[in-house]
Amino acid sequence: MKTAAIYCRVSTEDQEREGTSLQTQLEACLKYCQDRGYDVAHRFSEAYSGLTLERPKLNELRELVRAGDIDVSIVYCLDRLSRDPVHFIIVQDEMEKHGVELVLVTETIDSSDLGKLIMHVKGYAAKVEAQKILERTTRGRRERVKAGKLPTGRGILFGYDYDRQTGKNIANSSLDTVRMVGRWILEDGIFLNEACRRLMKANISAPKGGLRWSRGTLGRIFRNPTYAGKSQAYKTKTLPGQKRRANDAEKLVEIPNAVDRAAFTWNEWLGIQRQLDRNRELSPRNQKLAYLLKGMVFCKRDGRKYYGVPMHGRPYYRCSGRNPLLSSITCNSRTVSGKWLEDMVWLEVKKVLMNPEMILAELEKRREEGTESTHLEERIRLDCSRLNTIDEAETRYLRLYGAGLMSDDKLGEECKRIKQERTRLEHEIAELKHRIEKSKEMVLTVESIERVCELATKNLEELAFEGKRWALEALNIKVWVDGESFMIEGTLPLPDMQYASQPS
Repeated sequence: MKTAAIYCRVSTEDQEREGTSLQTQLEACLKYCQDRGYDVAHRFSEAYSGLTLERPKLNELRELVRAGDIDVSIVYCLDRLSRDPVHFIIVQDEMEKHGVELVLVTETIDSSDLGKLIMHVKGYAAKVEAQKILERTTRGRRERVKAGKLPTGRGILFGYDYDRQTGKNIANSSLDTVRMVGRWILEDGIFLNEACRRLMKANISAPKGGLRWSRGTLGRIFRNPTYAGKSQAYKTKTLPGQKRRANDAEKLVEIPNAVDRAAFTWNEWLGIQRQLDRNRELSPRNQKLAYLLKGMVFCKRDGRKYYGVPMHGRPYYRCSGRNPLLSSITCNSRTVSGKWLEDMVWLEVKKVLMNPEMILAELEKRREEGTESTHLEERIRLDCSRLNTIDEAETRYLRLYGAGLMSDDKLGEECKRIKQERTRLEHEIAELKHRIEKSKEMVLTVESIERVCELATKNLEELAFEGKRWALEALNIKVWVDGESFMIEGTLPLPDMQYASQPS
């Protein structure tokens, strides 16, 4: 009895509904094997373009051929194996070389020169048809995007059902799971591995069924802006002979209201991204030694960052200006013991956090500064109105001059005055906009301080590495090293420190 392997292919998931489906191909191939008494040992099905040989399931079939594990390869028809005649001949010759018979259920393969020529012509026709299908599909997707619809239902999102008629993702009950995990990440600061453990412990089904969750699955969900209501078309591109890859940013097209209900607000989604980035940096997989002040230490002499460097198995901080590859002028700032510097900085930060009067006074100050933005926006509106008035006056003076009703000296005097006033107003508007941005930053900083103070009051003495790191980031801590001293800056006032007694 011959051992057979069946290979079935469709170009896209849409073809499952509109063309020769994988199930139809499989049933025809199984019947063919049953009629001839073949033992079907392997079945391969995939949705992949027939214009490339780099297909996961086809590669598995070819591995079986090379290993001599099968006698017959069963395919529904020529274009299901390949739409490129050259690729078809490559696979056919490969199977002949290893003594494996290639069978097309609905077509006959003639190994004569004439038969190969006919097969080549048919393959070329299939390739041309594939290009036409691609053009029609692309044109159809563009029309759907113009109408504000998602291009296709491919890649259904966990938490949504795709409505082909409206071209939108409709929320289902699983979206509550996404929302719940998002709260865990935002409020508890947990890693994705811990989120997987919680989901499996709660017996919550994964996107593909079963109870097995993976970090990669959650990563794809929480890195996708669609869950914040921002959907884009043309996110990927496929070049001839290459795998699918991310498209250029300028070619992305925003699709408004592509979901009927978002899992998160945009600010919540950005908060999740920041937490995921922070978790990735702090992950033990990404660093041999943990650096509590990573990205927070700066050289006061040249303004460059200090970076973590291991010395004799211990963490140290060194100015990047000492690296000749990064700076033509070598900095002579001292290398600082990581443990000592981190202990000293955390000691001072802890003193501030344990002083509620100082924190409350600073929070009140920040709130007052944060409420100033409304007044500043009104001043900007008035200044813009004055700018329009100045422009109109300048135009009027030019008309008077053109009509001979204003002298050269008078025109020069008025233009000079207008230029000075315009410069003053533009400078004032720029300054007001800067103050508004700072006010908005202060509001966000207040929220961070309130959360870190809440965290600190729970168990400040036994705060773990992640908790300390989170607190330092929330307080926007910066450490400036200068020779024998260092200074700590942050949202809350912190004293200058000396480290002349730094251990060697």
